[in-house]
Amino acid sequence: MTLNHTVSPDFSPDHIAGWYVFNTWLQRRLDVRIHLELFDDFESQRAAIGEGRIDMIYANPFDAAMLVREHGFTAVAAPLGKQDEVIVAVAAESSVEHVEDLQPGTRIAMTSDPDVNLIGMIMLEPADLSPQNTSKVFAPSYVLVAKQLLQGKCDVGFFLKEAYGDLSQMIRKNLRVLVTSQISVVRHVMLVGPKARPLLEPMRAALLGMTNDAQGQGVLQSLGLPGWQPQSEEDTEFMIDLMDTLMV
Repeated sequence: MTLNHTVSPDFSPDHIAGWYVFNTWLQRRLDVRIHLELFDDFESQRAAIGEGRIDMIYANPFDAAMLVREHGFTAVAAPLGKQDEVIVAVAAESSVEHVEDLQPGTRIAMTSDPDVNLIGMIMLEPADLSPQNTSKVFAPSYVLVAKQLLQGKCDVGFFLKEAYGDLSQMIRKNLRVLVTSQISVVRHVMLVGPKARPLLEPMRAALLGMTNDAQGQGVLQSLGLPGWQPQSEEDTEFMIDLMDTLMV
């Protein structure tokens, strides 16, 4: 039996090799064949999910809701101490000092990361901005979101906070943060589907134990993660309910 594993496309490109290292490590720990497939965008990944081709996934909070409620996935663990906070930023020389300074017609640079865009739009509500009176410019990566701002093609940009921190010092020097979310309970989670459900507890034990051995620590470092923490069914349902509330 071979299980198919994937990762939410919003991870940093710097960690592509790390996910392959992690996949090899996980195969050995669980003694099962696991094929890692990384997708370039959310649309192609969701198509694979819909076709039943994904058995385990490191999912963003928005997709976690769909995976749990529509496809029978179960949470295994979440990255230790890492929440999905969102940054709304402008070019450093922008005249916009506060969200309230933004006007209808604002051009927003964003990736196709659904939870980041949802939270980002909520953070623009003090300026009475909505999808109806703004324009969206999609970019395939957060580096290119920043480029839209630096070239003056967009007025504001939405960034996953972790991805903003991964931008080069030169890029960040030419940007300015307007506001950062403080939701604290929204995070990526590792999920297993029905086919991989028998591996839930062994997989959870393996992930939680990664900080206790040198090889596991090296794998974590390649992923840019400090470790894993348990993610209970109650934790997951609370996060999903919160995402549902934010979407209203």
